[in-house]
Amino acid sequence: MNEALMQLSHTPVDKVTIAGFDVFVKRDDQLHPAFSGNKARKFAYFLAQPFTQVNKLVGYGSPQANSLYSMAALAKMRGWQLDFYVDHIAEQILKQPAGNYAAAIAHGANVIDLSQQDDRNDLSTRGYIERHVAGDDTVLYVPEGGRCEYAEYGLFQLAREIVDWKQQQQLSQLNVFLPSGTGTTALFLTRSFAQLDESIKVLTCAVVGGDDYLTSQFYELSSDCNDHPQIITPPKRYHFGKLYREFYQHWLELNQSGIEFELLYDPLGWMMCKQYLQQSSDEPMLYLHQGGLLGNETMLPRYKRKFDGN
Repeated sequence: MNEALMQLSHTPVDKVTIAGFDVFVKRDDQLHPAFSGNKARKFAYFLAQPFTQVNKLVGYGSPQANSLYSMAALAKMRGWQLDFYVDHIAEQILKQPAGNYAAAIAHGANVIDLSQQDDRNDLSTRGYIERHVAGDDTVLYVPEGGRCEYAEYGLFQLAREIVDWKQQQQLSQLNVFLPSGTGTTALFLTRSFAQLDESIKVLTCAVVGGDDYLTSQFYELSSDCNDHPQIITPPKRYHFGKLYREFYQHWLELNQSGIEFELLYDPLGWMMCKQYLQQSSDEPMLYLHQGGLLGNETMLPRYKRKFDGN
């Protein structure tokens, strides 16, 4: 996998019409698929720096996380071993590997199921790594979803691209919308725009947990509230990873635009984007497509089984 042949920045901007609103779409889904959109931005630092002592990359999360596949690709490019810790691996995934898990295994990832480890002692996945793994100079530890200061390096580049595009379009103001897990991308974009162009505002919604959880994630990265983007609250609580008919319907509607979006974050993201536009549609809106399409290999069959024909 030759880094020189990979597109890791400068993605185009398209325009779609959703529910009568014109929305610009920053196409980070067109970054090299090995980095699943926003992971190319979050992990750009790890490609740019030498890390001469490192021989192992360590992360954690879900066995179907976008970050698992992206970290596996990163490790392969750098000649490192990836150890990726998960709380457990469902039997179905082991029997029929697919999506991010299968792709990561193909890249040589070592996915460690902590439910099978005798020395876990009721530790969380993060707690286990911090006690038993992290701290070695040869190990590069990346928190879940790339939530760390290193991510600012690549996200500042993304902010520059958006500022340059806004200037080319001669826009006086711009709102940027994206759904959030850890909130890392939204926070560092907010901080970057404060330096580069204060007329750009970042809006987001909490996909993993609620508003309070997302706010706590922001504070883990920055105690300065000026770095925190505006959170748009859904009309009801949605549980992460659960299948909702309205999510599937929104995803099918979005696909009619000619752009494929992913099924885990984008349905709620677009719902909240439209909610905001219906309340305040005067300013141009740019939706950040963060990639992650490989996850649709496992999510879409689940949706079809549950809702198609019902």
